[in-house]
Amino acid sequence: MWANLGSAALLILITLVHNHQLLTQRQRVEDVLSAERERAHTTLTAIGDGVITTDTQGLVIYVNPAAELLLARPAAHMQGQPLASVLQFGDDAQLPGTGEFLERVLYGAASQRDGHTRNLRRHDDSAIPVKVVGSPIHNQGVLTGAVLVLHDVTREQHYVEQLSWQASHDALTGLVNRREFERRLEELLARPRVVAHEGALLYVDLDQFKIINDTCGHQAGDEMLREVCRMLQSHLREGDTLARLGGDEFGILLKDCPIGPAARIAEQLRQSAQDLRVIWGERQLSTGLSLGLVQLTPELNTLQEVLRVADMACYRAKESGRNKVFVYQSTDTEMSRREGDMDWVRRIRLALEQDRFCLYAQEIAPLQTLHEGGLHVELLLRLRDEDGQLVPPGSFIPAAEHYGMMPAIDRWVVQHALALLARQQRGAGGRRITTCAINLSGTSLGDDSLLDFVRAQFAHQRVDPQRLCFEITETSAIAHLPNAVRMIKELRLLGCRFSLDDFGAGMSSFSYLKHLPVDYLKIDGSFVKDLPGDPTNRAMVEVINHIGHVMGKHTIAEFAESPATVDALRAIGVDYAQGYAIARPVPFEQFLDAEPLRGGAPAALLATPSPAPLEPRLAG
Repeated sequence: MWANLGSAALLILITLVHNHQLLTQRQRVEDVLSAERERAHTTLTAIGDGVITTDTQGLVIYVNPAAELLLARPAAHMQGQPLASVLQFGDDAQLPGTGEFLERVLYGAASQRDGHTRNLRRHDDSAIPVKVVGSPIHNQGVLTGAVLVLHDVTREQHYVEQLSWQASHDALTGLVNRREFERRLEELLARPRVVAHEGALLYVDLDQFKIINDTCGHQAGDEMLREVCRMLQSHLREGDTLARLGGDEFGILLKDCPIGPAARIAEQLRQSAQDLRVIWGERQLSTGLSLGLVQLTPELNTLQEVLRVADMACYRAKESGRNKVFVYQSTDTEMSRREGDMDWVRRIRLALEQDRFCLYAQEIAPLQTLHEGGLHVELLLRLRDEDGQLVPPGSFIPAAEHYGMMPAIDRWVVQHALALLARQQRGAGGRRITTCAINLSGTSLGDDSLLDFVRAQFAHQRVDPQRLCFEITETSAIAHLPNAVRMIKELRLLGCRFSLDDFGAGMSSFSYLKHLPVDYLKIDGSFVKDLPGDPTNRAMVEVINHIGHVMGKHTIAEFAESPATVDALRAIGVDYAQGYAIARPVPFEQFLDAEPLRGGAPAALLATPSPAPLEPRLAG
């Protein structure tokens, strides 16, 4: 068939086929372009960011629906308008305006990104925070316009503000928290302060707040806290800061407030809290405030110093009966003593962290026929200061007792004593210690977890519990009688023994003695040290010794300072003696590592040492 066609016809046919192919290809391209345009339009319509395109003259060509919502204007009213009349920002004049930003987009080397949050002024005069990104549009290398994307950051800004608020405020009360309070206080301390107008700090503590939580529940406690906050805020001036520093502790920063007006404000707060009543169900809840007031004088120039003295002033208010205002004075001798105690608290914590406590031991010698073989010693606690010097317990034990640090110290003593006894047990060296006395504080007697700790230490160190004798003072045993009796019984079941220290110092001793299952009575040293020349003291020692023996307990006389005292004790029939006339305290390791004595007599009784000054006998 093709052979019968002429060459002209064949050429026409080829041309028609080629044109058809071109038309088909062009249609295919146009379909693809149309689909792409549709996808682009759908995308621009759907995205949440506002999109505006312009020509090279800055006239608006296209506005997507999101931009219409952002600008509060329909697209038809913006198309063909200068971009500067459509985008208007009401913020820092130093930031580039619309025209300048568009110029950078059109003729810059790369896309422009405005890193600042801009306040976009809308057609209805409202404002929205946005961030702007712009990029030039090129067609085959020729600049044809620009595209700008507007991102609404309202939600992000609100979220950041919420996080910032949460970081600086207390969730329950809405007050600023300790972190923000300390920041504001530091700012105030950094400024020059006018004499008599330096400002003041109130450290506030709710009295007996724990009782409300324990008896009515934490919801009642939370409601009481909120009511107290509302009351406190109502009495403060504009510009003062009220903060919740802890569970039931508050701080109040009084700016530019002399000490006189500050004291009056403090008293108003105290009185209002005293009168406050909160109805909770059928109950009427009440509380009180203990307030420590500190004038922010130039001498108090650090945050730590101000908070320290404010806390101590608040403590003095509580200590003097609660529901009081205590004004800090730098010349107050009691406050100075408290400051010394607080310094010891810091030093004790460091000593525990750095393991700078050490154990000494003092021998307790039998005066009569031996009741038991081996060596009987009492452990005494010492602290090595930062310079390596030994500090006697009388210097730091009162502060540790006052600020509740004795349980931690007692645990340290138990753990290290058992570790040393275990070491000797493994090495089989030194003098055999059959009774090692360890002091327990009154707060440890009231600590329910101590019993489990001691059991765990026995299991870990594998030391025979019968080698341990725990010493408790008469006064602490009476103050914690139910707990003391329970702990004594539990530890005695393990094999431990107990000694009642300082017996006779309280005249109620004998009535309580029958309730305390102890093995030893330690006769208070005030009756022993003047024993040879004081008939009254001798009579007291005789009575205590007799009652102890009637009840089946061994007696120990402490503070035996001279051979004459030891002889008098032996004549009375006291079982053991302890003091400088027997032996001085030495590092515990010396007992553990020393060679055994030849012969049966204790070392202390082989010599007659001269009287020596009284040794402080406080221990862990």
